[in-house]
Amino acid sequence: MMQLASILVRTAARHGDRAALRLGDTVLTYADLDERSARLAGRLRRDGLAPGDRVGVMLGNTPDFAVAYYAVLRAGGVVVPMNPLLKAREVAYHLSDAQAGVIFAAEAVADEARAGAALTGARVIIVGSEFLGSLTDEPHNEVTPRDAGDTAVILYTSGTTGRPKGAELTHANLTRNAEVSAHNLLRLTPADVIFGGLPLFHSFGQTVTLNAAVLAGASVTLLPRFDPARALSIMAEHGVTILVGVPTMYGALLAAVDGSGYDPSGLRVCLSGGAALPVEVLRAFDARFGSPILEGYGLSETSPVASFNHPDRPRKPGSIGTPIEGVRMAVVDGDGRSVPAGAVGEIVIRGHNVMKGYWGRPDATAAAIVDGWFRTGDLARMDDDGYFFIVDRCKDMIIRGGYNVYPREIEEVLYEHPAVAEAAVVGVPHESLGEEVAAAVALKPGAAVTVEELREFVKGQVAAYKYPRHVVKLDALPKGPTGKILKREIVIPTPAR
Repeated sequence: MMQLASILVRTAARHGDRAALRLGDTVLTYADLDERSARLAGRLRRDGLAPGDRVGVMLGNTPDFAVAYYAVLRAGGVVVPMNPLLKAREVAYHLSDAQAGVIFAAEAVADEARAGAALTGARVIIVGSEFLGSLTDEPHNEVTPRDAGDTAVILYTSGTTGRPKGAELTHANLTRNAEVSAHNLLRLTPADVIFGGLPLFHSFGQTVTLNAAVLAGASVTLLPRFDPARALSIMAEHGVTILVGVPTMYGALLAAVDGSGYDPSGLRVCLSGGAALPVEVLRAFDARFGSPILEGYGLSETSPVASFNHPDRPRKPGSIGTPIEGVRMAVVDGDGRSVPAGAVGEIVIRGHNVMKGYWGRPDATAAAIVDGWFRTGDLARMDDDGYFFIVDRCKDMIIRGGYNVYPREIEEVLYEHPAVAEAAVVGVPHESLGEEVAAAVALKPGAAVTVEELREFVKGQVAAYKYPRHVVKLDALPKGPTGKILKREIVIPTPAR
C-alpha cells in the first residue's frame, strides 16, 4: 500500500515533538498534526465518508489546511483543493464537477462557500479559529488502505480556454514526487525550516513544501499572503533554510532586502518554478543572498515536479535542468518524433509523476496522454548535455508576418533593463501581419523610463521582427494565486496600423 497520509503517521512516530507547522506564534508539532487529522478523519468516517469520496478544501496557508488535507486522505477520501478567493459560481463548479459532497471552508470565505455549495447540495464545514483544536471525535488512528494507483487529490488546472479540468493525482504520484523533491533536490533533514509562502492549494506548495517537509520531518513556517518585507522578517525569526517560490517572489525579495536588516547566510538552497525565472533575477539573487536558486519545471498534471537543476550537477542559468529521478522527458515535433538537440519542439513527459487523467474527461485525457507520454504544450529545446530550455507555451508563441517570436526571449531582454521590475510579452492582432509583438512592463520603485526608450532598448538587441512595437507601463502586472503573471488578463490597446 502506498497511501499519502502514511507519511504523516510515520513522521509523527519518529519526530512527534518537533514543529511541523508555524504561523506567527502558533506552532503545531507532528504529534499535534497527527492527532488532529486523526480526530477529523474520525468525524468524516462517522459522517459516512467512504473511500474515494471527494471533499473540497477551501482553506488558506494555515495549519488547518494540513489538518484537513491529511484527515481526508487518512479517511480514504480524495482531496479537492480550492482557492479561497473563488466566488460562489466557481465554488459550485468545482464541487459539481468533482461530485464532492463536503467542503471545508475558512470562516473568512464562508459566504461564498455556502452560496456555492447551496447550488450543489454539498455540506459546508466552516473552519474557524477554534474548530480543529476543539475536536473531540474518536480518532481514526489508522490510515484507510488505498491502492497506489487510487486518486488522492484532484487538482483543477487554471486553463486558458474553457473551464478548468481536474487532474487526478494518485497516492503514488504524490508520494514519489515528494520523496524525490525531499531527498534529491532539497536534501531535507528534520533540522530544516521551509518557507511556506506558496499556496498550499496549489501543486507546487503541496508537494515541495508540505508533503516534502512532512516526509522528512522538517518544519514549515507559513505566510498566508506573500509580502516581501514580512517574508524576510519570518525567514530571519524562524531560521528559514529552504526557500521555495516563484519568480515574482524572488524579484520582490531582491527589491526589499536592502535596508531590511535580514541576514541571508542561513539560507541553504532555493527552488524556483511555476514560470520562467529571468536570468537577470537569478544572477542578482545569487549575488545578494549568496544561496543558489535551482530552477525547475512541472505542471499540475505532473504532480508537479518534472525536471530541475540538481544540487549535485552544474547549474545552467535559463535552463529548467534535467528530468528528476524516475522521469523521462523529450522534445518532439507535431508528429511525436524526437527532434535533434538544439531544435525547438514540444516537451513530453512520462514517469511516476504523470497524472492518472482528467477527472470525468476521457477525451481530454486521451488527447493529453499519448502512448504514456504527457503532452505539455510547452515549447523547448534540449542541449547536448541533456538540459532543457523552455522557449514558450505553444499557444503563447507569436507569429508575426510568418516569423515565430517567442515571448520569453523578449522578456529576458526587458528584464535586463535596470528600470524594469516585471515584464510580459504578448501578441496582439494586426491587420496585415497577423500578430504584432506588444509588451507590458511594471517599473521598479522610483525608476523612470519612457516606452520609447524601452522599445529602443529591445530593438538594439534582437532581430527587427521581434522587438515590441507597442509597450505599455502598468503599476503591476496581474498575477494568479502563486504569483505567476497572468498574460491572459493583460489588456493592451491595439497598436495603430
